[in-house]
Amino acid sequence: MDIATILSILDATIRLSTPLLLACLAGLYSERAGIFDIGLEGKMLAAAFAAGAVAAVTGSAWMGLLAGMAVSLGTALLQGVAAITLKGNQLIAGVAINMLAAGMTTFLGQTWFGQGGRTPPLNEGGRFSVITLPFASELSGVPIIGPIYADLISGHYLLVYIGFIMVAVTAYVLYRTRFGLRLRAVGENPKAVDTAGISVVALRYQAVIITGLLCGLAGAYFSIAQGSGFGNNMTAGKGYIALAALIFAKWKPVPAMFTCLLFGFLDALQIRLQSARLGGIEIPVQAIQALPYVLTVILLAGFIGKAVGPKAGGVPYTKER
Repeated sequence: MDIATILSILDATIRLSTPLLLACLAGLYSERAGIFDIGLEGKMLAAAFAAGAVAAVTGSAWMGLLAGMAVSLGTALLQGVAAITLKGNQLIAGVAINMLAAGMTTFLGQTWFGQGGRTPPLNEGGRFSVITLPFASELSGVPIIGPIYADLISGHYLLVYIGFIMVAVTAYVLYRTRFGLRLRAVGENPKAVDTAGISVVALRYQAVIITGLLCGLAGAYFSIAQGSGFGNNMTAGKGYIALAALIFAKWKPVPAMFTCLLFGFLDALQIRLQSARLGGIEIPVQAIQALPYVLTVILLAGFIGKAVGPKAGGVPYTKER
C-alpha cells in the first residue's frame, strides 16, 4: 500500500469522523449535566433537513447552517422541556425526538419539494467548499511532509476544522472553567450544586442548548458540506454511533476524538473494501457496509471495560423544599 492510498484512507477518515465527533461532543455536554441523550440522531437528522432545505431555497450555505442549528436547538429545547421541566423519562424523550425527526423530515421534504423526501441538489453557493490552507500547493512537492499537509491536513470543509477545534474548546471548558466545574458537578451531585445556590435547571438547560448547537453543526455537515442536499435518513444511525463513542471514551473529550476517528476509519475502510474479494469470491456489499456497526458492537462489548457515567444521569432533579 503506497503513501497516496494511505493518505486517501486517512483523509476519508477525517471527513467521515467529523459528524460523529460533533455529535459525540454534543452528547458529552448534556450527559455530563445528567441528561442522557439518546436523541442525538433525531437532532442531527432535523438539522440536516433544515440546512439542506434552506440552502436549496436561498442558495446560501450560511443560511442553511443557521437554519440547521436553529432547528436542532429547537428540538433540543423540546427534549429539555420533557426531561428537565416536566421530569419525564429521558430515554423516552430522546426516542420521541428520533421518531419525530424521521417522520417530519420525510413528510415535509415530500410536501415542499415533491422529490420523495429529498431536497433539490444544491448549487455551488448552497454548500460549503473545501478550504485550501496557506502554502499547501507550494509544500505539496516536499517528500512525506508535503503530501501530509497538502492532502491530509489541508483541503477539508470549514465544519471539519470546527469539529476538531471544539475538542480543545470542550476540554478547556470542562476542566478549566467555573462553568465546566459546575456542569460536571450537576451531573454527579445536583443536590450539592443546588445547596451552593446554583440553579440545577439553568445549568442543565445551558448544557442542552450547547448540545443542540453542536448537533446542528453535525447535521448540517451531512447535507451542505459532505453532501449536496438532504436525502431520506441520511444520518444513517450516526447519532447512535456517536453515543457509543461517547461511552467508549468514558465521557472525556480527547478520548472521544480518537474514538470517533477510529469509527471514521472503519467507515472509510468499508468503502475501500466494497469491491474486495476473498479467495476469489466477491464479498457481499451489505456485509462490508455492516462492518463499522458490527465492529462498534464488538469494541463496546469486549474492550471498553467498565464505563460508569455521571451518577445523576437520567434522574430528574426535584428541588427539596
